[in-house]
Amino acid sequence: MSSDLICPACGTTYEAGPDEPWRCACGTPLEFVDRPYPSGDPLPLSRLDTSEGLWTFFEFLPIEQHVTFFEGFTPLVDAPGWDASFKLEYVFPTGSFKDRGATTTLSRAVELGVEKVLEDSSGNAGASIATYAARAGIEADIYVPADVTQSKLMAIQRADARPVRVEGSRGDVTDACLEAVEGERDESTAGERDRGEAEDDGAPFQTGEGWYASHAWNPAFYAGTMTFAFEVAAQRGWTVPDALVLPIGHGTLFLGAYRGFSLLTEAGIVDEMPRLLGAQAAGHAPIVEALGRDPLGEDGVEADIAEGIQIAAPARREEILEAIESTDGDVIALGDDPIESALDRLHRDGFYVEPTCAVAPAALEEFREDGVLSVDEDVVVPLTGSGLKTL
Repeated sequence: MSSDLICPACGTTYEAGPDEPWRCACGTPLEFVDRPYPSGDPLPLSRLDTSEGLWTFFEFLPIEQHVTFFEGFTPLVDAPGWDASFKLEYVFPTGSFKDRGATTTLSRAVELGVEKVLEDSSGNAGASIATYAARAGIEADIYVPADVTQSKLMAIQRADARPVRVEGSRGDVTDACLEAVEGERDESTAGERDRGEAEDDGAPFQTGEGWYASHAWNPAFYAGTMTFAFEVAAQRGWTVPDALVLPIGHGTLFLGAYRGFSLLTEAGIVDEMPRLLGAQAAGHAPIVEALGRDPLGEDGVEADIAEGIQIAAPARREEILEAIESTDGDVIALGDDPIESALDRLHRDGFYVEPTCAVAPAALEEFREDGVLSVDEDVVVPLTGSGLKTL
């Protein structure tokens, strides 16, 4: 039985199904009613059977495994020159951490009997959703910017998904996708989604061209990204680092880490939360701006190199701000120069990653220079996307 959805703001519940809404009528992102986690002490990594990849942690997931390449358990390696540990999220099947969310999202789609999915993306999430949709035998339309990187476009096309290239901003891409998702509203189904409140309150049904497999809105995607936290804890002997430094666009990995460590804390597996430190691209830094700071950062120049996180309006903005506040975290905006410098340094160290991936390591250096982090603090940084994506 698939988990129903609930709005954390107004408490409205929605029955699971292929026509479930992609957000609550009040505008809030939906969550699963079920929040499972295991009881008892966890096994040490040496005794864990990790052959199922991130699905090793099925007891934490409100979704059954249906679509997988047994992805996950990416390496956690020392990076001595950076005084940190890097988690190599770019070694996933499609070359980015977005596969964490794709395996759970497409597994959810199979549970619900979905025939076609739609997604909007700057490239990585689209390539991932397209690949896992192919694995599931489900049609996929992927909305992307007109100037999407050729390698990401080809990954979508070769998975037999249909790329829909949209002129304009990243927000225009989302708008075009949502028009297709919503389509013509079917009034005959009005009120059916909420068995507890049979009134039609204007919720955005998925009655258009397909099911919205959104990495920004769909709670199934975050069920996958929170496995990042479980892996970090397991690989460290079920201990928590002092801090994590992560990129923030829509915040899918940032919030995944927050949710994962929160569940581990609730389950009594760990007894503290790491500080969550975020990095945004200058000129595309709404979280920095929300904290009353200059979204252009110290240099005052917009960053163009980190195209993967150029998000003007994160779908879960308030959740990101809550995660920063509750973990005594922080966020900064970085221009092209420190990002390019970090990218060159990563390549020289043998980490072949794409430009957006360099934002978090660049932020690590800035946080240390600013005194937010001390050199002796235990820090984990994900390297999120492969350098092969830049070809």
